[in-house]
Amino acid sequence: MGKLQSKIKHNTYKYRAEAHVEENGPAKVVQEYKGAHVDAVNSVTALNSDLCVSGGKDKMVVAYNWRSGDIMKQFKGHEREITKVACVFGSNQFFSASRDKTAILWELNGNSQPVQQFLGHDMVVTGLAVSPDSSQICTGSRDNSLCMWDIKTGECLQKTTISRNLVTHLCWVPGEPLLLQTSEDKSIRIWDSRRLQVAHKFPVKQHIQTYCDVSPDGYNCVSCSSGFGGEGCEATLWDLRQTRSKICEYKGHFQTVTSCVFLPNGLSLIPAIATSSYDNKVKIWNKDTGACLFTLPLDGSGPLVSLAVCDTSSLLCASFNSGIHLLRISNSKGLQIQEVAKF
Repeated sequence: MGKLQSKIKHNTYKYRAEAHVEENGPAKVVQEYKGAHVDAVNSVTALNSDLCVSGGKDKMVVAYNWRSGDIMKQFKGHEREITKVACVFGSNQFFSASRDKTAILWELNGNSQPVQQFLGHDMVVTGLAVSPDSSQICTGSRDNSLCMWDIKTGECLQKTTISRNLVTHLCWVPGEPLLLQTSEDKSIRIWDSRRLQVAHKFPVKQHIQTYCDVSPDGYNCVSCSSGFGGEGCEATLWDLRQTRSKICEYKGHFQTVTSCVFLPNGLSLIPAIATSSYDNKVKIWNKDTGACLFTLPLDGSGPLVSLAVCDTSSLLCASFNSGIHLLRISNSKGLQIQEVAKF
């Protein structure tokens, strides 16, 4: 475990607010650590300021120290590949969802065995969100249903089914009893978590909505869409307050956008959003104007599928072909991202 070798990688593309500028940047050293998984990584989330949790096609859930490059613990309990991992930041507990139709609770300091299993879906579980107080989880599936679970008992408290609502992602709205959900029916829904009823539905988009995130203040949310050749392939900013309308769109990817996250406040004077895509690129956007501020190609990575904010300057990106990439965000010469390690 730990650092194995270094690899020289060249960053040759830089985007500014209004135009694309191609540069021959200096050679960048990318540390290569022991891989967290032996196959495609489908989901990654930050557990605390040092550790991340990931799940992949190898059916494993892995706790990893992204600062040192060490595997802390591996968890095996699913019969098929992991689709999502989720946690409350700073917690000792985390959750995984799988194509085996289940979700599982794990504990970092436990014995690597499932603490609790959540059984009740008829198809692959594709959405997973943990309540801020860590008392409940909500799962969504391709069986068109959402389930609310009691974490301690594993009991399904509520289940709701909507025709054609093939869930792609779920996340909790900070400070509110609300959940945000994206779907293959091209919809973004807000759910009241107390009754598991739809509280609002945003205007239907043109393409499948693949992922969603909510700003830390709970004022805005962002969703992203499938697409090809630049058609679709966008992220959309929405107002979560009174008007609940579309605010801005972020267009520039050329294949399906798989993940979108709000970058931490204070990183720069410009509020920013990051996206990842099947086109092997991570982009940073001006949240307010929609301008692309920077593009980082991760050559050879294959489709990029999941982003996770680690701290105020670090971002993790999961990929199909090359594991998890650690990206460093800086503001010394405008908002930029650089790959510094992968595992």
